[in-house]
Amino acid sequence: MHKNRPRKRFGQNFLIDDGVVSSIEKAVSPAPTDHVVEIGPGLGALTRELLSSGCRLDAIELDRDLRAPLLAEFSINERFRLHQGDALTFDFSSLKRSDTPLRVVGNLPYNISTPLLFRLIDLDGIADMHFMLQLEVVQRLTATPGERHWGRLAIMTQLHCSTQMLFEVPPSAFNPPPKVQSAVIRLVPHAAPLFPSTDRDKLARLVTAAFAQRRKTLRNNLKGLLNEAQIASAGADPSVRAEVLDLATFVRLTEALGTGQP
Repeated sequence: MHKNRPRKRFGQNFLIDDGVVSSIEKAVSPAPTDHVVEIGPGLGALTRELLSSGCRLDAIELDRDLRAPLLAEFSINERFRLHQGDALTFDFSSLKRSDTPLRVVGNLPYNISTPLLFRLIDLDGIADMHFMLQLEVVQRLTATPGERHWGRLAIMTQLHCSTQMLFEVPPSAFNPPPKVQSAVIRLVPHAAPLFPSTDRDKLARLVTAAFAQRRKTLRNNLKGLLNEAQIASAGADPSVRAEVLDLATFVRLTEALGTGQP
């Protein structure tokens, strides 16, 4: 193990299980023509596997102390570039060298995973994303209508991407072991917007209201936004709970808000 120890303030949990590293590399399956971006390479366990494919790889690492060991091992590879910075503010468009889309990979610190994910799905030119996340977050991202994890996170993500949980990862695969189970997820941006005319801010507002109190009905949770007739006109039963509605129905409810809504 390298002398660098995981830092709590960076939310670091270094991946140390070779089997898990290999499984992630196989899931990504990079080709020599691919341009991969790795967020948080840490000690380089996954970096090593990804580069063995011959792909071009840009790594973004926040911890300055990891720069030297990463460069010592990988700078000899002309297809590797290391960037010191915060992924939440990093200019991903600056990495583009051609029309080749970016493939983003990372073992994300759990404290930034959701805001970073929403930042990335807003960007153009990303082919797919493979992330290690807290299992519960992955369950919420991949949920479908009627499941207990179905809610705002799934709806707002699946508006832009297809989501798939690939496999779970135990705490023992990391140093230090996190207190929660992890999982690897694949997100693929839709080739074309599913609902191009949808006002995303209005959708987010409506979905937040619909799930504000999960045990209450649409009639109660959407009071002040839509009346029963408007809910019914969107093809939804006012007496049901939000958890049974699919994405398309939430879009129709958003359209029912009308142009007069802020």
